[in-house]
Amino acid sequence: MTEHTSRMTTAQAIVRFLDQQYVSVDGEEIKFVTGFFTIFGHGIAVGLGEVLDTDPGNLKVLQGRNEQGMCHAAIAYTKQKNRTSILACTSSIGPGAANMITACATATVNNLPLLVFPADSFASRQPDPVLQQLEQEDSMATTTNDAFKPVCKYWDRINRPEQVMTALLNSMRVLTDPAETGACCIALPQDVEGESFDFPEYFFQKRVHRITRPVAVQEELEDIAEIIGQAKKPLLIVGGGVKYSGAGETVESFCEEFHIPFGETQAGKSACKSSHPYCLGGIGVTGTSASNLIAKDADVVIAVGSRLSDFTTSSKYLFQKDGDRIVTINNNRFHASKMDAAKAVGDVKVTLQAVADLLREKKYCSAYQGEIKKAKADWDIELKRLGTISYTGDDFEPSIEARDPRTIPEFVHMTRSTLTQTAAIATINRTIAPDSTIITAGGSLPSCMQRMWKTDKRGGYHAEYGYSCMGYEVAATLGVRLAEPETEVYCVVGDGSFQMLHSEIMTIMQERQKVNILIFDNCGFGCINNLEMTHGIGSIATEFRYTDGKKPTGDLIPVDYAKIGEGYGLVTYTCKTIEELTQALDDAKGQKRACMFDLKVLPKTMTDGYESWWNVGIATTSRKKSVQEASEDVIKHRKEARDY
Repeated sequence: MTEHTSRMTTAQAIVRFLDQQYVSVDGEEIKFVTGFFTIFGHGIAVGLGEVLDTDPGNLKVLQGRNEQGMCHAAIAYTKQKNRTSILACTSSIGPGAANMITACATATVNNLPLLVFPADSFASRQPDPVLQQLEQEDSMATTTNDAFKPVCKYWDRINRPEQVMTALLNSMRVLTDPAETGACCIALPQDVEGESFDFPEYFFQKRVHRITRPVAVQEELEDIAEIIGQAKKPLLIVGGGVKYSGAGETVESFCEEFHIPFGETQAGKSACKSSHPYCLGGIGVTGTSASNLIAKDADVVIAVGSRLSDFTTSSKYLFQKDGDRIVTINNNRFHASKMDAAKAVGDVKVTLQAVADLLREKKYCSAYQGEIKKAKADWDIELKRLGTISYTGDDFEPSIEARDPRTIPEFVHMTRSTLTQTAAIATINRTIAPDSTIITAGGSLPSCMQRMWKTDKRGGYHAEYGYSCMGYEVAATLGVRLAEPETEVYCVVGDGSFQMLHSEIMTIMQERQKVNILIFDNCGFGCINNLEMTHGIGSIATEFRYTDGKKPTGDLIPVDYAKIGEGYGLVTYTCKTIEELTQALDDAKGQKRACMFDLKVLPKTMTDGYESWWNVGIATTSRKKSVQEASEDVIKHRKEARDY
């Protein structure tokens, strides 16, 4: 038998293989790899760069500006595509490769597929140490790319061309597995990229990877149906798995039929409609009073597609009713087993439907009377209050009491602004089109957004909060826009997060993508400043102040973010009042270029509290009485929380 082969380089084989990968979801066939994000350095430009220049096939090539940023864009793209399409990312050796490590961790924590190809030192070792090569005295086999191992679901290094075949096949196994997906790293030694091999033609055949819907085994279904069937006041938690499974309507129907309210995690928000009568909004540390009050009285908690992070469970403090039980539905056995839960391991949609069948046989219905309606009505009153908070002058008392007494007077004098954070969010929510997509990540904005934002667009709320990676937001607008080219895309980003990483603005302009970047400038890392000061610590290095030689404790530092946007060619607006913000949002709807909004937002005007608690590692010995008191409070709450 004659085997047909094609002689090509390792890099050429990678591109040709990836161009032939597809997934099948519920009978729909989708091209899995859309293209490559790249920043060419000497380690990648003449290897993988050669084939992307001469024969990229049907793969798009995008030029990144920061390796972490371009990977964030790729993560946002696949998240908005419900993990059915990816953009691979490639970088040069050394610092370029290391820049992608944070993004790989972000992808893995959020169970999102990310494929990266960092260049590596020469497999031959002949020119060692090559430019940007990290040398370890204990092993010449160790390079920068070994640092990817703990943050990836699959890791490989190609020291011979033929090794790329098993590496790519294993990467596809992981990338297309809903239960195990995350970052995959294939390190490419610079010399091996260009080495040739006679690859078998069957390696390049079209492959369709089926994303299936396995239902949990009958015993697990019966176990959790038995527990739910005995519940008087159950609560369902909507996690990100609901969104990726496309199970939003299934959850809504389940909750309607059995009279069960639901709260949303950051990843799960917008899987279901905000207007649904059983939707209580966000849950946990950044949750609504409606969700958290109902949670405290729940006797069974049904976590669907959730990792049950500390923010969702309020550091295991939220579920306090004696004898309450936790059941989970998750396609990942590790996540399903958390908090000693009774579990059903399987696809969220079909497993929840199977549980519904069993509950229907039991003629089950919860015992709620008017509690759900009252909790929602009370929260609506609070939501209206938050949306109308305005600056009243010297007597203004912001939501966060713990603060440097100088901050607000300084900020008002410096900016002449009267804009509060909660009122700004409410204005954005009611002004932009209802089919828009909003993006948020680290800082105080996700807290406010999870509580306040309402949307009936499935997938209209896009948050990265699994890794809470500041600097995600701007790059994510590009990724989401590429995934939804006809959608108006907005990100809300704090000034601290914007300063960390906004390099992909240039890629946004290069790709002529209309996105909207709303910078909330409160002159600092407001969320962590709150954390410091509410735990008895002073304001230390979290507000943007000039230094006094030892610490940054001088005057606030003004920044004109609109001028930064102008420099890149964006349409820009500076907003200091609700009226200016409304006018700017309306004007931006008619613009063809990307828009940037510089919102001068009064510090300490975010949301806070609502029956939640967060366990933090506070000093248990301190000379400050305020820290001692805060420490005692933390220890008290730790005793009230579950141990596991």
